[in-house]
This record gives sequence, structure tokens and C-alpha cells, in this order.
Amino acid sequence: MPVAKMPVAKLTIELEIHHAQSLKDRRQVLRSMKDKLRHSFNLAIAELDDGMVWNRATLGIVAISSSTSYLTGQLRHIDQAAHRIAINLSAEITDSYAEILPE
Repeated sequence: MPVAKMPVAKLTIELEIHHAQSLKDRRQVLRSMKDKLRHSFNLAIAELDDGMVWNRATLGIVAISSSTSYLTGQLRHIDQAAHRIAINLSAEITDSYAEILPE
């Protein structure tokens, strides 16, 4: 039985956490951001760096759908929500870049 191929959307977010003075401060911000994004969207999210630097982090977000146009809009909404959440957590998104991986 053939497997249906679907496009995968990937969003990478680089964060600056200016107030982080410890690994605990960093974890609080990242946990809150990940939980809020998971609650609002159907996505997978993970930290992509090793956590050695307390005031910076990189998050990887992935979503899948049968529609590329849906994924494009979804990535835009996720990125906008991440910026709002970062501001509320006294963090700053220094860079974000999206990519739709082909089927």
C-alpha cells in the first residue's frame, strides 16, 4: 500500500533572553514558550542547541499537512504568536526563518 507524501513545514526561531542569569531562567522562558505554542497550534517543538549559553536559545518547530498553502499560513501565524509570547516573557526573537520541505 503506497504511503501518501505530505509537505512538512519547518520554522527555526532564535531567541535572546536578556534577563537570564542562570540555566533555570532560560528553561523557564523556553518551557513557557513551548507550552503556549503547543497549546495554540498542532505542532512539534524542540530546543536545537545544547543550552550552554543562558541568554540565547534556538527552537525548531515542525508542522505537517496535506496543503502547502495551509502550512504557509500556519507558519506565519506561529511566527506571529512566538513574537507576542517572547515579548510577554521579556525575550526577543532575533531571527526566524521558515521552510517548506517538499513532499
